[in-house]
Amino acid sequence: MANNQESILAPVSGQVKRLEDVPDPTFSQKMMGDGLAIEPSEGKVVAPLNGEVVQVFPTKHAVGIQGDSGVEVLIHIGLDTVNMNGEGFEAKVGQGDYVKAGDSLISFDLDRVRKQAKGVITPVIITNGDALDALEKTDDGEVEAGKSTLLQTKMKTEAEGDTPVASSGEYGDEAKAIVRALGGEENISVATHCVTRLRFALNSNDEVDKSKLESLDIVKGSFLANGQFHVVIGQGTVDKVYAAIVNETGIGEATKADVKAATGEKQNPLQRGIKVLADIFIPILPAIVTAGLLMGINNILANPGIFYDEQSFIDVHQEWAGIANMINIIANTAFTFLPALIGWSAVKRFGGNELLGVVLGLIMVHPDLLNAWSYGDALEEGTIPTWNLFGWEIDKIGYQGQVLPVLFASWLLAKIEMFLKKRVIDSLQLLIVAPIALLVTGFLTFIIIGPVTFAIGNWITDGLVALFDQYAVLGGLVYGAVYAPLVITGMHHTFLAVDLQLIGSTGTTFLWPILALSNIAQGSAALAIMLATKDEKLKGLSGTSGLSAYLGITEPAMFGVNLQYKFPFIAAVIGSTVAGGFITMQHVQASSVGVGGVPGILSIVPGGWLAFGIGMAIVIVLPFAITYFMALRKLNK
Repeated sequence: MANNQESILAPVSGQVKRLEDVPDPTFSQKMMGDGLAIEPSEGKVVAPLNGEVVQVFPTKHAVGIQGDSGVEVLIHIGLDTVNMNGEGFEAKVGQGDYVKAGDSLISFDLDRVRKQAKGVITPVIITNGDALDALEKTDDGEVEAGKSTLLQTKMKTEAEGDTPVASSGEYGDEAKAIVRALGGEENISVATHCVTRLRFALNSNDEVDKSKLESLDIVKGSFLANGQFHVVIGQGTVDKVYAAIVNETGIGEATKADVKAATGEKQNPLQRGIKVLADIFIPILPAIVTAGLLMGINNILANPGIFYDEQSFIDVHQEWAGIANMINIIANTAFTFLPALIGWSAVKRFGGNELLGVVLGLIMVHPDLLNAWSYGDALEEGTIPTWNLFGWEIDKIGYQGQVLPVLFASWLLAKIEMFLKKRVIDSLQLLIVAPIALLVTGFLTFIIIGPVTFAIGNWITDGLVALFDQYAVLGGLVYGAVYAPLVITGMHHTFLAVDLQLIGSTGTTFLWPILALSNIAQGSAALAIMLATKDEKLKGLSGTSGLSAYLGITEPAMFGVNLQYKFPFIAAVIGSTVAGGFITMQHVQASSVGVGGVPGILSIVPGGWLAFGIGMAIVIVLPFAITYFMALRKLNK
């Protein structure tokens, strides 16, 4: 008879996290079961216990093992890694294999997962928690794969028969019930599944009867994310339920890409445009934020009036001047070569070769071109260099810090490349496709795309500056009020491009400081819930998510706590509205895009530190006070 106690070792090395801190409701709300998560430090997954491999998902991003005691363990590598379609993963075992603790299960490219997936954090879940008598979790902060104990389980000892193996038609009734709760077959455009959940592209999310859906015993939870409706079923069962849906209804099989494409088709042109911008700017955001933080450090060292009257730190302490200059070069690189970063991400998003996008961006900031930041002075002096193309004068200027020119040029480059690839034989593609694509795009960029979009970008910049100069308080109030709702819709990504355009054209942005305060406000509301509630689970979730928001990551606080109860979200919006109006009235500006939270003060032009500090006090105190007193009445009845 199998031992009913089991020690589950860490399947990966890294830092231990609570499930509540995983930014995916399937895991944070424990729809699949209880356990822990690990932020991996290397791309190796080993067996956490002796047992049988009951499932290796086709995309190799997840594996399930049933231990000798009967405990069932799911290891899910990263978040939304199913969309990588197995690229970067290598399975060392197959379904039905017997493994011993420490045996290699999967290897994966950690850097690739970081870049392409939603996150690398790896949940380790006990999926048959109802069969457990006890579950103990480690208190260690770091664990080593195959050596450190992560979980201790004890199975129930009462005599129970083995669960019968499901027949192919066993889940027919459940499948039909799920389809009915989703609004019927006519409401389902496309359906697929991953290792734990069904994924649907629905014609109308309003047709879903969520209470009816979640009342089904087989359904562990449901939620809407990225336009897809997720129904959490569980490892080892979800594929059978999906097969039953296909067999029992008129819904055909589909891939993850089919569902993604179907949800994209439902979006209106504005939503699709916003998604394109998000897809382009989110991958380069780490470089931009890092540069912003470093520029903040340089500002502290190089700007006068911070440590000494009318002198900077390096004026007084000359030995620090070299260090400050090195920091400035490191920080400025991302903004100096911003077109190269955008070109890489944009051409990749539009379906072309991303390396050609890098080259295109570098062409646009070539040192032989007039620096874009010197354009204004050169225009006044009449010294703008030109090319003479058969009597046609073309301005020979670069596009440092500009956003629109490289976006449009990248789209054109990708389209030309794809057009040529379809028509040029493979043996000649290296000689023809890239040279022609770059040459045509380069000419059109300098002749048409660059000058036109450069002018449009300046018009946008001048319009915003004039608007906030004339109606500073109103502009701050409005942006402070709408930023958090924009996050819900995803439209906030659009303003990253606007911030970068403002910085590229004027050297500063007045919008980004309001963003930072809005994030802090959401964190303050979540922390108020932590202090007011008596629910230990909510207390833990709101505490960690509140601190996360103070450091610039608002989604856990906003979606996990504040929107769930509504009044904390409203309190946060009130706080950011008041603070936004105040700091714009005081003309607070940021010299770079940094960490959108408490560390954001490093990105603020030093002359605005005091006003920004008062703004921070407003978004800490006001949302906290409103939320706390309302929570005392609403949460603990």
